[in-house]
Amino acid sequence: MTEPLDVAKLQRRLAEFAAAREWQPYHTPKNLVAALSVEASELVEIFQWLTPEESARVMDDPDTAHRVTDEIADVLAYLLQLCEVLGVDPLAALAAKIDRNERRFPAP
Repeated sequence: MTEPLDVAKLQRRLAEFAAAREWQPYHTPKNLVAALSVEASELVEIFQWLTPEESARVMDDPDTAHRVTDEIADVLAYLLQLCEVLGVDPLAALAAKIDRNERRFPAP
């Protein structure tokens, strides 16, 4: 049985991975934001010329599904690393943002 995943454990694994390779000096907020943007763009590239219908079926093709999954992982990895460096709790930040949006955009 595998251990359940949580954000803090994933952040520790990412930090350990970077530390083992002595990459911490490069993991500045500026560099992490740039890397996050690049990875998000690579995800966009997969969907760029698809019709809405094709984009809804993107996970049906195993090769494309693998690419999408990898790019999502890359985006999340850089986002979690950025949160770690800046001291942001990503789940608390998201919960607070949802609360603000619920107040800003009340349901009819």
